[in-house]
Amino acid sequence: MSAEHRQEVRQRVFLKGRIRFNNGASSMDCLVRDLSATGARISLSETATLPEVFDLYIPQKDRTYRATLRWRREDGVGVTFEDAAKPASPAAAEPAADVSALLRRIAELEAENTALRRLLTGMAQSAPAA
Repeated sequence: MSAEHRQEVRQRVFLKGRIRFNNGASSMDCLVRDLSATGARISLSETATLPEVFDLYIPQKDRTYRATLRWRREDGVGVTFEDAAKPASPAAAEPAADVSALLRRIAELEAENTALRRLLTGMAQSAPAA
């Protein structure tokens, strides 16, 4: 006999998922087993620890959910979603100002990359032959 703590009944699903955290620097595959508009039950094949808050991307739904860890058991974890799902493609959800800032940052990084390549080439040319 178990008490139901969810706001909505979850549908049983079998969907591939990707957990992303550390600003996208870290990720791991998962399997979404139950899903509702407000949360999910996720199975993990890896034993790595999860942060309290992470992004859950579900390719078949083309959605990314901001998830908060609620419980952990041997067979998986339960999460709640912070807000409504957003489109998976970040460019579709960003205002034009954010896109122009990203383009400007890309140009800066490309210029820095070019300068570093020149520096490496100069160092290689001035190094004594072995």
